[in-house]
Amino acid sequence: MLTALTIRDFAIIDELELTLRPGLTVLTGETGAGKSIMVDALQLLAGGRAGAEMIRHGAERAELSATFDVRAAPPELREWLERQGLADEELIVRRMLGADGRSRAWLNGQPVPLQLLREAGDLLIDIHGQHEFQSLTRAPRQRELLDEFGSLAAPMAEVTEACRRWRALHARERELAEADRDRDARLDLLRHQVGELGALELAAGELERLSEERVRLAHRGRLAEAAQAALALLYQDETHNAHSGIGRALQALRAAVTIDPQLSPIIALAQEAEVNIREAARELERYAEGLELDTSRQNEVESRLAAIEDLARKHRVAPAQLPQRARQLADELERFERAAVDLRSVRAELGEALAQYRRCAAALSQGRTQAAEALGAAVTAHMQSLGMAGGRFEVSVTASEGEPAPHGADEVEFRVSANPGQPLRPLAKVASGGELSRLSLAVEVASSARETRCMVFDEVDSGIGGAVAEIVGRELRSLGQRSQVLCVTHLPQVASQGHQHLRVAKLTDGRATRTSLTELPESERIEELARMLGGVDVTSTAREHARQMLRSAAAAPAPSQRPKRAARRR
Repeated sequence: MLTALTIRDFAIIDELELTLRPGLTVLTGETGAGKSIMVDALQLLAGGRAGAEMIRHGAERAELSATFDVRAAPPELREWLERQGLADEELIVRRMLGADGRSRAWLNGQPVPLQLLREAGDLLIDIHGQHEFQSLTRAPRQRELLDEFGSLAAPMAEVTEACRRWRALHARERELAEADRDRDARLDLLRHQVGELGALELAAGELERLSEERVRLAHRGRLAEAAQAALALLYQDETHNAHSGIGRALQALRAAVTIDPQLSPIIALAQEAEVNIREAARELERYAEGLELDTSRQNEVESRLAAIEDLARKHRVAPAQLPQRARQLADELERFERAAVDLRSVRAELGEALAQYRRCAAALSQGRTQAAEALGAAVTAHMQSLGMAGGRFEVSVTASEGEPAPHGADEVEFRVSANPGQPLRPLAKVASGGELSRLSLAVEVASSARETRCMVFDEVDSGIGGAVAEIVGRELRSLGQRSQVLCVTHLPQVASQGHQHLRVAKLTDGRATRTSLTELPESERIEELARMLGGVDVTSTAREHARQMLRSAAAAPAPSQRPKRAARRR
């Protein structure tokens, strides 16, 4: 429910703050006063097209804000709010238009793209009238209304789920079929590549070991010289080496230790050094012998590394990535070998899913056909009292060809003949905006489902008067018993039925023009209705007639009240 509306510097409105209540709210005023500006503002808040010409002359930008009480929101709106992270008791929709033609939008203070604003608008506001936002003319909305009227939510959910399953299997079947087209050639290639990599038998860490060995073998001469020089200095040099030097040192220490026992630990260290020198000399001898034996090993290492590097270049990977590449190709080979079996299985499931979808779609079509007949008769009956006597309304349900769709296999179209003798035509092609508005009203009233969006009727009474206007007013008031309705009207028969009455007036000081909007108490409602009845000169007879109209309207039940909350500013 729309609870508050704020408009600043929009069209000829400088500033306006409005509190709205449940039921039927009517807007009246002189022609040209700006009654439809509120409708235009709501249209923009619902994601409509914006332009710099909508900004009040002399202002840099226009700002629009609407607060909705969403505590009693339907499941569809609650789910959407939760998906967007906007679940709360209120939803504040804000839009700003700049002089450069750009606009920005917010939902509960969060910046959102225009598409998201449109999604919110479709769930919150439904505008009927001579505007581009005439949802009743759109095929998806017509289908939704028919399903709501026929209480077809359950079969619709079954169709949607059957379609989802079919699409998932269809995507899998396309993937497998595409792979199967080049299956034989790809299988031969994969088998060759897997075999080639398997024959290489590259062990873990082998590449690093071979690389180190290559470096050692390439510098074998320098390494042999270094080993031999170290061996001579440590042990083999006849005139001077570390081992003989430490031996002489030990002889001197052993002679001195008899005099001073404190030399014992030093003797132990020297003995340990002597042992380490002998061990180091033996290791150097073995190392040097190994270098002499590795003359043929260098060719083996180079050949092995060349084979690894050639295969890496062939597969366009680094040599170290060859084991990973081997695993990838082995997995792909397994999938290809299994693909033929999977494809047959998926195609069998796809056939079953299609049959299931068709069964569900057929059941939904049957329900729609029955609902279409009942809705057509109900709307036709309401048309007779809404200034379209002799008119007919029909809901066409025709089977559509093509792939399964989430909404079923039907094309739903509303057709109407507004006058006797005229053929039925698609509702979207009805010429008169007033007729379209009244048809919208007839459809809404005929529907037994509670409309959860704020409904806006712009000049629904265009082209009618007298008793028909009074019936239109009563229908709008009846609709207001179960939902929130805003109606722009120029007829007192409609205005008298409002639970809330707003008067729009144009004010000017000779230099600038602005629009004001005032909620009328009982006494001022009488004056406004009398003006609408009698023109410039308001007579006592007109006032009495206005009182009588209000008394008659008040005899109808009041709309269900919801607790009010103060609008929060974000």
